[in-house]
Amino acid sequence: MVPELEYYDTNIPCLAACPVHTNAGMYVAAIADGDDELAYLTARLPNPFASVCARVCAAPCEDACRRGTIDRPIAIRALKRFVTEQFGTERGNGEAWHRVAAPPTFERPQSVGIVGGGPAGMACAHDLRRLGYKVTVYEATDKLGGAMWLGIPEYRLDRGVLSADINAIIDLGVEVQYETRLGVDVTLEDLRNNHDAVFLSIGATLGRGLDLEGAEADGVFKAIEFLINMNRGFNVDVGERVIVIGGGDVAMDAARTALRASDYANQDPKQIGGADNQGANGSERDEEDAADQRSLMTEAIDVARTAARAGAREVVVMSLESAEEMPAHEFEVEEAQHEGISFMPRRGPRRILVDDDGRAAGIETVGVTSVFNDEGRFSPEFDEGDLQVAEADTVILAIGQAIDLEALGADGPEVSPRRTIQVDNDTGRTSMDGIWSGGDAAKGPRTLIDAVADGRRSAADIHRSFGGYDEAAESATFVKLAQFHRLEDSYDQTPRVDVPTLDTGRRIGLVEVELGFTEQQARCEASRCLRCFANIILDVDKCVLCALCADVCPVDVISLVPSEEVDSGAAGSTALLLDEERCIRCALCIERCPPDALSMGMWKGIGVPV
Repeated sequence: MVPELEYYDTNIPCLAACPVHTNAGMYVAAIADGDDELAYLTARLPNPFASVCARVCAAPCEDACRRGTIDRPIAIRALKRFVTEQFGTERGNGEAWHRVAAPPTFERPQSVGIVGGGPAGMACAHDLRRLGYKVTVYEATDKLGGAMWLGIPEYRLDRGVLSADINAIIDLGVEVQYETRLGVDVTLEDLRNNHDAVFLSIGATLGRGLDLEGAEADGVFKAIEFLINMNRGFNVDVGERVIVIGGGDVAMDAARTALRASDYANQDPKQIGGADNQGANGSERDEEDAADQRSLMTEAIDVARTAARAGAREVVVMSLESAEEMPAHEFEVEEAQHEGISFMPRRGPRRILVDDDGRAAGIETVGVTSVFNDEGRFSPEFDEGDLQVAEADTVILAIGQAIDLEALGADGPEVSPRRTIQVDNDTGRTSMDGIWSGGDAAKGPRTLIDAVADGRRSAADIHRSFGGYDEAAESATFVKLAQFHRLEDSYDQTPRVDVPTLDTGRRIGLVEVELGFTEQQARCEASRCLRCFANIILDVDKCVLCALCADVCPVDVISLVPSEEVDSGAAGSTALLLDEERCIRCALCIERCPPDALSMGMWKGIGVPV
């Protein structure tokens, strides 16, 4: 009984959770087996920003990791970094990654214009250029990278790593026009006339404000504007006390950066933007509510950690949610706390206090009685009798971002009720023929890996619109494994290896806080993987229903039941059931089976270089 490919995909939690369908289990297993190059190629195959994601990906694969039901998930992101540091673009040697991302071998006649050089736009450019299409990226600023450069602090993402991934894409033959703004320097109509297809990835670069008394005072910043100024190297005077409104990762970053503003101000803005290399074309290179709340929490943590690096002595993150309700990543919250950032949970802003000079002096807050209604939807309730005042020199609003819809013009594509470009979720097609969109412009602020997935998804559909097809989708084959991994009896006693970080006392500059695994740490952590990519296979002609497999199963996922429980028309016999979702692939059942009716197999060609 061979599992269907679709079932196989969805039954590998880490692969199913990854927006670009990275076979994380396969590269983790390769690291455990000592094949680091195969691990890198597997991680790089579906993701042109593998090296960047190895540092800052939201890692939905870890949230879904089946090992987490036993103790803690595999540190998948850190293991990816372990192999990108050996074979990735940051090594300056394209020999390894060219095996899965080689330049095109022939040229096609069609051209594609891509507006926005962020993760969605550059991922789309990568895939289309590799297919042989002429690709031109129109970037509004003087640097490529979008939110990766402007929105992610340097202590989280080294600009040399970012530049290396971007430069590798440009080297495929992608043309770039810098400082070309949609609606100002080029119109949508111009792009439609000059290209056979257009992909809009203009990002969400406008910060959202609050309709509060005092919100327009000096010393009140929107989070994205604060991060952009800091990442460009401009001096931002935040004073001694900073309050960040919001409870997500972006707010934490801004708070942490506010503690070290002088470190940013002393940097050469060109260096902060990335490498000043020349590209191949001679250009300078270098479920909606839940998703929205996760994005806001990400923004809040980023802002808080950034504020902590801007020279502030005291940084406080105020959130409507309690500590348990905050959707920020636990790791980011812990790192913020280690850097001296404090939290003010279950408080909401009522008004911003302003001094006689028109500058922010503090916030009047109101108590929060609940954040979610009975249906679990975001619907905060407040206690107007619970008012407090908190002093502040600077207030940063980390409450979300918006896109610049005016750039699309009066005759642009349809806009959704959420004020994003309306698209087909499966293809990225807009209401206008020949125009696709993805990333924050189409979905609202999301994670980096979501944007990369959007770009790749639209690239595939643009290719299909030109008569192309996906050859990789036809190459998968199921194979029975002659040898398979056998979990150690103590598999559940090996603790997760914590990702190394820089000592708190040394976090005074722009150096990366999160460090890479040593080889010993990587091998140990990778060995914890349950290898969910392999499936138990039953040969029904050999099975004698002896139930020895059920007896030996340590997690009770095999059982024998009357056949009518499975098929009402098959009464009078016995059926063997295996719960693949809870199976830990220990292989004890295979070893115990007397007639060798059980074996292990996997689909090959699914996210793995061949």
